[in-house]
Parts: sequence; structure tokens; C-alpha cells
Amino acid sequence: MNLVTGTRRPRSDARQASEIVRERARKATKSMTTDLQGGQIRPRLVAMYLLVTVMLLAMLLRTGYLQTIGSGQYREASMDQRTRVSTDRAERGSILDRQGLELALPVPTRTVFADPSAIVDPIATARALAGILQNTPEEEIALAEKLQSKGSFVFISRQASQEIADAILALQLPGISSYREASRAITSEGLRALVGRTDPDGVGIAGLEMLFNETLTGVDGKSVREVNSKGQSIATGTDESVEAIAGSDLVTTIDRNIQFQVDTILTQQTARLSAKSGTAIVMDSKTGEIYAMSTMRRNEDGTYSADSGNFAAVEAYEPGSVAKVFSISAALNEGTVQTNSTFKVPGAQTFLKGTEWQATIKDAYPHALEDMSVRKILVDSSNLGTIQVAQTMPPQKLHDYLKRFGFGKKTDLSFPGESNGLLADADKWRGLEKVTTSYGYGYASSALQLIAGVNVVANGGTYVAPRIVAATIDKDGINHPAAPSVTRPVIKPETAATMRTLMSEVVCFGTAKLAKINGLTAAGKTGTGYKRQDNGTYLKDDGSRAYFASFVGFLPADEPRFTVLVSIDEPDPASRDRFGGTAAAPVFANIAQVLINELDIRPSATDAGCPANRPAELGPSH
Repeated sequence: MNLVTGTRRPRSDARQASEIVRERARKATKSMTTDLQGGQIRPRLVAMYLLVTVMLLAMLLRTGYLQTIGSGQYREASMDQRTRVSTDRAERGSILDRQGLELALPVPTRTVFADPSAIVDPIATARALAGILQNTPEEEIALAEKLQSKGSFVFISRQASQEIADAILALQLPGISSYREASRAITSEGLRALVGRTDPDGVGIAGLEMLFNETLTGVDGKSVREVNSKGQSIATGTDESVEAIAGSDLVTTIDRNIQFQVDTILTQQTARLSAKSGTAIVMDSKTGEIYAMSTMRRNEDGTYSADSGNFAAVEAYEPGSVAKVFSISAALNEGTVQTNSTFKVPGAQTFLKGTEWQATIKDAYPHALEDMSVRKILVDSSNLGTIQVAQTMPPQKLHDYLKRFGFGKKTDLSFPGESNGLLADADKWRGLEKVTTSYGYGYASSALQLIAGVNVVANGGTYVAPRIVAATIDKDGINHPAAPSVTRPVIKPETAATMRTLMSEVVCFGTAKLAKINGLTAAGKTGTGYKRQDNGTYLKDDGSRAYFASFVGFLPADEPRFTVLVSIDEPDPASRDRFGGTAAAPVFANIAQVLINELDIRPSATDAGCPANRPAELGPSH
């Protein structure tokens, strides 16, 4: 039907349309079958074949590459996706005393940190943390600013105690976590100058911690685990974890009990004299092993501590009258004088008249022109007498002896920052140095150098280098002894024996009477030096002086076992106890008593202590 006109199409038209459709279908079928020509499709099939072949070859090559050369990269990428690796910090070795007691040891702590990207409320979080950490308002504001940063890691409390860490974590603050980290502890604060310290990462930055950092430091390990998509650990057939290797323990020659008592005695005397600092060293006379090394310095608040550093090794001073031991030993050893050789010694003498260095030197005590034996010169510590004794030798000879006694170069201890001291060549001595070097002015030494020099006399004329390490103990517990101290001859044994006798008389009858020990004879030499000021003189701008009082001695005098040095830096200049014999000698006596008690030191059968009366040859006491 025609929809427009509403009339029906004729039946013949419909048949005609159907015939047209069938005809078109026959032509299409014929075109795809009967009329098909091979020459037209062959290039297409070849092209398709080549394309498929290239693709398959590329896939084969790629697969081979991934399974051979490129496998490692993708294996690593796969492992990175499912592997979690954490560092296991190696435990730092302990520092032990000679008996195996700890001087410094690792202690467990926790470091609390934050992930700022996970912090919900930085200001509120900082406020909560400040309450536990006892932060100031300024510190709280600074912490809040850090928590608002774009980073992923901020330290909250490095190496905190377990109590503080637990208190912080108990708050369950978003983005706040912690991890285990070892800190360092010493068993006595008096050890700080000697032992030193480590930084927050466990690296030695001072003292023995720094000197033996490589020995004490272990090798970090790692923990490896594989996780699934939910972060849960999964079992694997291999374990690539590496166990941490602990550092070696360092066994020192220090005796912890003696060290503690020396610290206490030294601190009491230094504080009593309102001194700037004090130093004490106890050394085995035969081996050079250091049993105690104490340095106490006044803090700004008036207290004393060992926090400022080991001044026994790193600072050098003019030794003052202790140096008379070296000048007189040298002259006796050279044979230019005997103990009974006599010199006419004035109470004062002007040197280098008419030159720019002209100066008058006074003797240790006022007196008229006096005949003095070498024995009396040392016992009463005569400056001008010592000058005359030294002048029996060429200046170069005295210089050579001072070098052999160990001055002008570091000791074998090689402590961090250790001083070389100061000893110029003899041909460079200028002005008064040509005479004052004989009694301790014109060159400088550290306390370590000074005790090692005096110990030559105690050790029969042989220098023995100070030594502070006895052994190391490795991770397997095997003990590796350290090499013995280096030695060298300096003076003849008979010269050393003579000097021991003279130095025992210094204690019994001379300037060091306060160093006496009941029932046992000690020997030594006092020193009272003026400290050189920034203006190049020994006088401060206000005309006052600063003193350096010292005493170096050994016990027992006839068969020495220990040599002890005590120095008091800048005692109260108005005090009568500002001298070596009054400031330092009593400390020696107290330390000597500790050694006697702790190490059961007894006098020899021939040691009856100091005689009751001063020998007539020495004249009256001064």
C-alpha cells in the first residue's frame, strides 16, 4: 500500500524488486568464487606471513632477553615490590678497664620520629609531644613547623630513654613511630675527658672513642623479608638477611677503682684552691701503663667536670722547677758535676747586661751568696744554682738530653689533639732562654710528656712510652694483646739511682715535704711556674701573676712501681697554697695512699721512711 496515496502497489512491482535483489546476490557470489584470482591475494598473504613471523621472532627475542640478560633488572624490580629491607645496627664495642670492668658501653634506647605526611594536626601533635619532652614554647613552635613540612621524616627525640619513648607512643598519635637505636654510657663522669664521646650516629668524636673508632665500630647487618599485597610477611625459600658483626672491645690499662678515687681527690683540691683546672696521671714505672688519667676543669657555674677535654695530653705549659730533674740528670750523666760539686750561688743575678734581654733572676728563696752543692741545689730547688750546673755543658748538649727525655714531640699514645709541646733548637734560643731553659722556662710540655720524662729516673734511666691500651677482644672473644711500649736509654742506671736518692731528699727535707707517705719513702720534684700571658710577659695587665703548680714523683723511692703527676692550673694567687709543694704535693700523697691500699704496695726491707733530721750538708731548711 502506498502510505502517501493510500493505494496498494501492484503485485508485479514486488516481484520485480525481488528479482533485482536475487540478481545482485548471484553477482556477489560469483565475484567471490568463480571470478576469484590468486594473483591478487598472494602478496597480501605473504605480507601477513612476514608480519606474523617478525612479530613471533620479536617475541622470541624479547622472551630470551628477559630470561637471560635482562632477567636481573626485572627480578630486582619484582623483589623491590615485595621485599622489605631494614638495617640492623652493629653493637659498638665496650671500653673496659684492665680488669674487664666497663668504662664505656652501649645502652639500648629508642629514637622517636614523625612522618609529616601522616600527621593529622601538626599543632596539636606538637603540643602533646611538648608535654612529655618538656619543651620550651619556642621549641614547641619549632617542632610544629617541622611537622608541617613536606618531608617524610623528622626526628622527635633522638636516642630517648625507653620510658620517654613508651610515653610518646602511648598517645597513639598518627604519624609518630620509633625504632631501636644504641646510645653510649660511661660508668663515671670523671672518665669523660679520657674516654671521650660519640655522636648520635655512634661515631667516635673525642678521646678513646675517636682514637679507636675503627676498632670499636662493628659491621651493620640487614634483615630481609618478603610481603604480600597487604604487607604481611610470606614464607620464602631463601633468606638474604645478613647478621650484624659487633665491634671489638677495647681493654685499657686504666684501673676503674683507682681512676674514680683520683678523680675525687683531684676535684676536691682543685675546688678548694678555686683553680682553673687540675690534672693527675698515674703510670706504671716499668711498663708505661696508665692506671689513671684525670682532668678536671671549672665550668661557668663554678662546678668542676671532665667534660672539657683531656688537657693532660692536649695542653702544654712551661714545666717550671720540675725541669731541674733533667738538667741535673744530664750534668751528672755527662760527668761535668758530682752530687757534692759546689757552686757559689747568689740570691739574685742579672743576666745579659746591656742587651734588650737584660733581666734579673731571683733564686727560689732569699739568701746571700751561698756555697751550694748539687745535692742542695736540687733539694731546695735553686734556680740560679741549676743555671750554673747546666752551664757546665754546652747548650746543645742540654737540648739533646731534653729531646731524649721526650720533649718536643708527641708521645706514642697519639691521643686526639695531642700536643707536641715546644722545644726550639739550641741555636734558636734567644735572650734569657739560654739560661732559663735549665730550670723549666723557654720550652713547654704536656703532662704526658712531663711524667714520661721524670719516669726515666724511676725506670733506671730508660724512657718508656706511656701506654693506655692493653688488648682488644674480637667478636669471637679472642684476646689480642697490644704491643709493649717503646723504650730507649737516656741516662746511665747509676745516674738514675743517684737522682732517685736526691729526689727522695726533696720529699723528706726539701720543697715537697707534704708529699711524704707514712712508712714508705717517696721521691719527686716540685714545680711552681708563672704562666705566660697574652701580652708576652709573665705579668697580667693588673700586675698580678697566674701560677702553674706541679709535682711529679714516684714510689717506693728505692724500687719504684708507680710514677704520679699532679698539676694545679691557676690556683688562687692570693693563697699560700699556690706552689707546687703546697698545691700539688699533698694530692700526690693522697693518691699514693690509694695505690698502697689498692695494690698492696709495701716498702722494701731497707726502706725505713724519711730520716727524722735534715742532713747537715743541706744546711737549714727554707
